[in-house]
Amino acid sequence: MKNKSNFLVLSTFFGGLLFNYLFWTERLALNLLIYSLYILTITYFNKDITKSYKFKIYATAHLLAAILVVINNSDLTIVSYYISLILFVGFSHYPQIRTVFTAVIATALQFITLPFNFIQSLATVSIGKFNLKPILKFAKYVFIPIIIVTFFTVIYMVANEVFAHYVDTFVLNISNFLGNIFSFFFKDITLVRFLHFCLGAIVTGGLVFTFFNHNLEKAESKCTEKLDRIRKDPNRHTIWREMIQIFSPNLLTKKLALKTEYITGIISFVALNLLLLSVNLIDITTLWLGYKPSGNFSADLHQGTNALIFSIIMAMAVILYFFRGNLNFYSKSKTLKALAFAWMIQNFILIISVFIRDGYYIEYQGLTHKRIGVLVFAILCVIGLTTVYIKIAKQKTLFYLFKINGHLWFALLLLFSTINWDVLIAKYNINHTNSSGIDLDYLFSLSDKTLPILDKNRSKLYATSIPDLKNPKTVLLTQNDKFQRRLDRRIGYFAERYQKVSWLSWNMPDWNTAKYFGLNKE
Repeated sequence: MKNKSNFLVLSTFFGGLLFNYLFWTERLALNLLIYSLYILTITYFNKDITKSYKFKIYATAHLLAAILVVINNSDLTIVSYYISLILFVGFSHYPQIRTVFTAVIATALQFITLPFNFIQSLATVSIGKFNLKPILKFAKYVFIPIIIVTFFTVIYMVANEVFAHYVDTFVLNISNFLGNIFSFFFKDITLVRFLHFCLGAIVTGGLVFTFFNHNLEKAESKCTEKLDRIRKDPNRHTIWREMIQIFSPNLLTKKLALKTEYITGIISFVALNLLLLSVNLIDITTLWLGYKPSGNFSADLHQGTNALIFSIIMAMAVILYFFRGNLNFYSKSKTLKALAFAWMIQNFILIISVFIRDGYYIEYQGLTHKRIGVLVFAILCVIGLTTVYIKIAKQKTLFYLFKINGHLWFALLLLFSTINWDVLIAKYNINHTNSSGIDLDYLFSLSDKTLPILDKNRSKLYATSIPDLKNPKTVLLTQNDKFQRRLDRRIGYFAERYQKVSWLSWNMPDWNTAKYFGLNKE
């Protein structure tokens, strides 16, 4: 126990030092990969961590996410990095967990309980005959009161401006006093840098210390993937049962209640199928077969796409409602299932309409992150409908849907992180100027990794032509050098930023951009 505590406490301390060194005034890039390798190594050598199949899978996934940060260095890769790290910690420390959502909660619990776990581990740390237990015994009495007092101090500061002014003055004086003391003993280290080390230690501790409470795993273990028929006890009295007895006593007959729900479902799905059939026929005749843009087609496509995606989500919700329980086992449910499957097929057709609408939008207005997001969301709807079909056909539970969809969403997140979206958008929009024009404002909103592409296509971007009067923001070409100067400023800002950071901020897109502009040191 002592050796384990010593290992984790020392790992937290060195993790804080490493965090401080890697991320101080640096951009998130190669330093994230180095920090991840440290966390993976510490977790691997932690004897309390079972090296299960999930451990290997999510360790590999997180390592891939960290590598993608270095390769693509986009906001999406940063998001996938943090999500993969959270899932790795959750699944490695709690191997019995089955869904990504529970793994996120488990990791959050680790961070919330970190102070208690850390103090408990410090109490067992010993150096020879010296140990910290007597000091920590006193500290645990003041820890909770400090948190409570701090919490209410913040509340009172919000409620009273005069009190807030005095507290700010007090904190500023204390900060200056501690800063002076700190600079006296440690001339090369500032108080802010020390607090950055403390932040690193807290983050590292939250990632390596396990909250050894298995209630979360036990609670999830009660969730099953196979749907079971629930037989109700007629003698069981509840508030809900008494209310039904007052307003509709006939519904207490189980068979009648199930038959009523079955008839309601039949009527609902027949009506919904007919309604959606009319929508799909209109889409097929007007959208699939020779669509021609007219009027404000951009707004029409955008509004129509949003409405269709919302309808698909609501469709899945309706299906899940009717097939949530014993209706799956009803002897006459085959007709209802057939109607539900028919509605799913029609929703798949609706998704095809979403793809076509978004395709026209991209063809005439260019590629953007939002339009790519619509395509991704449509793909998620396909996955959602497919898993809903499996749920009904195989009589699965809602827990099954959460489990399978969570893993698939995470896999897709990693897959989409492998694509350099900004570069793809810039290249597509520049190469399709004849049909869509170029939204220069949007191009300049993309990251610095697109600067070489913009610079290569200066002549194409800045030649003389007439702007599109129907779409003022979509200007094909410009008659002045306004955007020319704007691009030069962007290049200058990049050069200044690139030279301020060290090798810890190295990433491939910045390196390629710097190489193109001759900024790399030989």
